[in-house]
Parts: sequence; C-alpha cells; structure tokens
Amino acid sequence: MFLKYLSLVNYKNFDSKDMGFDPVINCLVGNNGVGKTNILDAIYHLCSGRSYFNPISTQNIRHGTDFFVIEGEFEKEGRQEKIICSYKKGNKKVIKRNDKPYERFSEHIGFLPLVIVSPADRDLILEGSETRRKFMDGVISQSDRGYLSDLIDYNRVLAQRNSLLKYFVANHTFDKGTLSIYNEQLHGLGTRIHDKRKAFMASFVPIFQQQYGNISERDEGVSLSYQSQLMDQGLLSLLEAQLDRDRMLQYTSAGTHKDDLDFTIAGHPMKKFGSQGQQKSFLIALKLAQFHFIKELAGTTPILLLDDIFDKLDENRVSQLVGLVKKDNFGQIFISDTHRERTENVVKNFHQSYKIFNL
Repeated sequence: MFLKYLSLVNYKNFDSKDMGFDPVINCLVGNNGVGKTNILDAIYHLCSGRSYFNPISTQNIRHGTDFFVIEGEFEKEGRQEKIICSYKKGNKKVIKRNDKPYERFSEHIGFLPLVIVSPADRDLILEGSETRRKFMDGVISQSDRGYLSDLIDYNRVLAQRNSLLKYFVANHTFDKGTLSIYNEQLHGLGTRIHDKRKAFMASFVPIFQQQYGNISERDEGVSLSYQSQLMDQGLLSLLEAQLDRDRMLQYTSAGTHKDDLDFTIAGHPMKKFGSQGQQKSFLIALKLAQFHFIKELAGTTPILLLDDIFDKLDENRVSQLVGLVKKDNFGQIFISDTHRERTENVVKNFHQSYKIFNL
C-alpha cells in the first residue's frame, strides 16, 4: 500500500498544495516552520480520520478561512482508493472513500494502516496515563473492530454513569438500582477491553524488546508493562467497593479508563532516569513495534512517517535505525528533516527509489 498523490486546501499553513509521491521513499526538507510536519499530519489525518498533533478540527483550518479539504489517492492491493477528509466550521467533519461518505468514522480505522514517529511522542513518557492508553487503544483498534466498538460503548456508558453521579449530588438523591445498571454494562465492556489489552501486551512486549535491542545494540534494561486495577479484582466488585468515593468525587474512579503503561529503565521510571537518547530510542522502538504488530495482523504494510527522526539521536543510534529500516521491508516511508544533505546521504544507503521535496 502506498500514497500516490496528496492535495491540500486551507490545511494549516497551506492555502493550496499538490504533491505526487514515490512509492518507496519521500523526503520533506526545509527550515523549521515551513510545513514539513503539517504534510505528514495531513497524511495521518487521511488514514486515521483525525490530526495526530491537534484533534480539534477548527484549529487545523488555515487562518482567515473557514474550511479545509485533504484529498489523497492510495494504491492498495492493486486497487485505487480515493480518500477525502473535509471540514467546515459549524458542520461535522466528512470522510469519503471513493466519493462515498462513511456513516461512522470508526469504519475507516485500520483501512489504511499507518505509523508515525515524531518528537511529539515524548508525551507518551512525560504526560499522564490517558496518553499511553490512547497509544495502546490506537494500535489494537487498527486490527480489531470489536475492540474499538467496545471502547466507544464503554466511554459512552462511563459518561452516563458520571452524569448520574453528578445528578445524585445536585438533587440530594440516590438510586442504587439505576447505578447498578451502568455498573453491569461497564463490567461486561471493561472486562473484554482488559482481556484484549492484556493479550495485546503479551504479544507486543517481545516485539518492542527486539526493536529496542536493534536500535541501542546494548542491554539497557528497558521494560514495558501493563498496569490495571482489573489485574487483582473484577470490575463489578471494584465499582461497588469505590461507591462511596465515587459519590463524593462525582465521577467513576475505578475501571479500564484508569489503566496505564509503565515505562522503565534499569527498574526505574524512564521519565526520570532515562537520558534524552534513551527516551528517544525507547519511543522509536515502541513505534517500530507498533509497525510490525499492525503489519502482521493487518496483512498490509503500513505507511511509515518519520518526523524529524534524527533530532536528539547520536550518530550510532541513527545508523542503527537506518540499518534496521533498510534491512526490513518497510513499504512507503516519509522522512522530514531540516538538513537536505544529511537526509539524502541517509536515503542513498537504502538503494531504493526516492523523491526529495524542498519546502
């Protein structure tokens, strides 16, 4: 699978932009602020239905205008696929496949598998558990429609339960019977979500460990583990045990929406004890593991976006990454960088066709 053509209208800093791509390697080079990352984000937007960097649609519209349109032509399994993503202020976003609108955006998830590696991925280490859950959910959802459906339903029921808890406090009332209905629904959905996350991690962690070893070429004692309240107790009993606390807080304090991923190096938190190079290697290994996991399950090679990939990586780690990508069949790759000469020297080592776009 590869992207043949991209057209942008009023997307971020571009009023109009048309680009035809090489099926193997495409390099976007230029100074900071010229829009390299915005082009990668437009590709991500087409494949996933949302921006990687800013999920608020209005903030992806070019200043002074009231709409954006992204159009792409892909080749997948010998077929031509045209995807259009458009948004106008005051209206809902529309995604069309071959001129037919999707009724639900979730139908598009996983159809055009893609992985992005970006400096913004540092949020996975620095930010809270929600960011890491979104990563885990995003990987699983690309190959499991049932999981995505359960996740959507779980979040809907969770919001309803939270609203009910607020209603009880505001109206000085309480109805345990009504609350138990939501508890049962959360228990069924949350248990399935937990089981799939647990199974995913069992498959994903060995791939991650292999990728990190390939990049670092030494044992730095990194680990990745799944943390969940459901490891020790069923969700239904958790909800009942937390009832008094939930009534006081007016929101649900236990469940799979509290799950997290634990990143460590030598048994210590990566956030505090990992160097910048180690953190970057950890994140790249995480994303390359995502790539291989999706590729195996989807049966299609994802598009790989490498945004400013050489930033903060030492020369040895860069050479390891290049060798890794060169050795494996990575399909279509997009690379953004501020140094044309550095980028061209790298892609020449691939001995594959490539295009360089000066922005």
